[in-house]
Amino acid sequence: MAYDEDLAERIQDVLSGQPGLEAKKMFGGVGYMVQGNMACGVHKDFLVVRVGPDAYEASMGLPNTRPFDITGRAMKGWVMLEPHGFASQNDLEQWVQAGLDFALTLPPK
Repeated sequence: MAYDEDLAERIQDVLSGQPGLEAKKMFGGVGYMVQGNMACGVHKDFLVVRVGPDAYEASMGLPNTRPFDITGRAMKGWVMLEPHGFASQNDLEQWVQAGLDFALTLPPK
């Protein structure tokens, strides 16, 4: 399995209608870019969310999270969620919104 395509479709549905949205294949999965900045994505069966440095510690204290580390070096401001962490539609929407909120604070690329 390269990545969970059902999860990618769920994310796409949550983000539908978002101006400046682009899905890009990356890190063996798919990333969702808003105005050129990544907000969230899918790696294998994990949801990857860019929460930013200010929300990172609080996010890591939540259930089903782990550092986004696929190379041996964790990316700061990013979390990976295990499938239980976004099983409900409400949980998925909250996490995707957190990534979108952070991405929209960044200047467009």
